[in-house]
Amino acid sequence: MEDIKGYTSFGRIEPVTQGWSGDRKYYIETHQGEKLFLRLADIAYYSSKRHEFEMLEKVAALALPTPKPVDFGICEQGQSVYSLFTWCEGEDAELVLERLTAQEQYALGVQIGEYLRQIHSLPAPATAENWESRFGRKARAKIEAYAACPVKFPGDQYLIDYLQANWRLLKNRPQSFQHGDFHGGNMVIARDGKISLIDFNRCDYGDPWEEFNRIAFSVKASAEFASGQLHGYFGGEPPFLFFQLLAFYMASNALAAIPWAIPFGEKDVAYMLDLARDVLVWFDNMQNPIPTWYKPCLS
Repeated sequence: MEDIKGYTSFGRIEPVTQGWSGDRKYYIETHQGEKLFLRLADIAYYSSKRHEFEMLEKVAALALPTPKPVDFGICEQGQSVYSLFTWCEGEDAELVLERLTAQEQYALGVQIGEYLRQIHSLPAPATAENWESRFGRKARAKIEAYAACPVKFPGDQYLIDYLQANWRLLKNRPQSFQHGDFHGGNMVIARDGKISLIDFNRCDYGDPWEEFNRIAFSVKASAEFASGQLHGYFGGEPPFLFFQLLAFYMASNALAAIPWAIPFGEKDVAYMLDLARDVLVWFDNMQNPIPTWYKPCLS
């Protein structure tokens, strides 16, 4: 790391092992007490990492509790690209939520939902491909990948039928910047109760409502937290069209997660199978787009 700008100020370097990214990640403390987050990736990813860094500069301008870009460059004698960010203090939100009251869980959900709405104010490029054709292609590929997968689960046809019957929902959908992996595992809660959104490694452009396709992970932690996210994002009750699209995106994800999990082993496959069964239960075998875990606004 000697060729990273500011390396001589690093007093403490600790690996960060959480997450699915192939990046090497480190927690850094400088001699001056500054806390930083360092990502290292193969030089082949230079362009995508540069784009990620530049997008996070735009997110930083929103003044939200997110990692702030510090420096970007090439290191390890030209073999790697590095991205340096400020460190967001806190503990994994999914762990903290267990210790909070339902009201506290809900309030944090509202807060992070409001943050996400501001992030989605960043527009997609004018040259972005039409969402109907782009995501329709992805969803069909997911169905094909699941069909070729040796692992199946009861009720899978309900998901496939819902997708095939509802392609029209993708028509004329707007697009914006996306965090790309929005769920409790990419949020941290500090001791003062402040929640931060971290890990923009999968940032992208697309239908802003697709961002909730991973809300199942938040539901597992707290239905109040998940419902609060929706109320904070919409400033009240979401429209019915949102729930129809949420069911579409979650059905697509549930199918794709099975072949995706196979290389990671039986434990991950079992987890994703459980998640697929949950999706079927929540949406009553895809007969009701309003999930059973959803808690309407009280006022």
